[in-house]
Amino acid sequence: MSQTVDKPSVEQIWEWLDAVPDPEIPVISLVDLGIIRGVAWDGDTLEVAVTPTYSGCPATAVINMDIETALRDHGVEDIRLKTQIAPPWTTDWLSEKGRAKLEEYGIAPPQAAGGPEKCPHCGSKNVTRVSQFGSTPCKAHWRCQDCLEPFDYFKCI
Repeated sequence: MSQTVDKPSVEQIWEWLDAVPDPEIPVISLVDLGIIRGVAWDGDTLEVAVTPTYSGCPATAVINMDIETALRDHGVEDIRLKTQIAPPWTTDWLSEKGRAKLEEYGIAPPQAAGGPEKCPHCGSKNVTRVSQFGSTPCKAHWRCQDCLEPFDYFKCI
């Protein structure tokens, strides 16, 4: 006699994925980053749509492995990851919670104006760009002229 095992709800799956950190910025989850685009059951297979932040993102393979590991740790075995490249990812998809976590961590969240509005360390608006290139391709390097602390700015994409 076979036992029927209830599948976890889509809402439960979203909660589990919200606990999976981004490998490059571990203070925010993949859900906060906005790259998990969809979760749905197709029969007994769980489909997860993932949009990379950009086509050459070196963390894509690690992200996919982390998603599968997290779901398997919760008993989901039949998983299909779909790479969804259209529409392309944008920093507009970052959650408000994710933006706040970035700032608390010392990374200025993206702003429509093209640069940080304030230093994430002291709140000063007296900031200057040091380099368009930061610790990852998604970030630029800035410095506060008041507290003199360097910080990353998450570029708008």
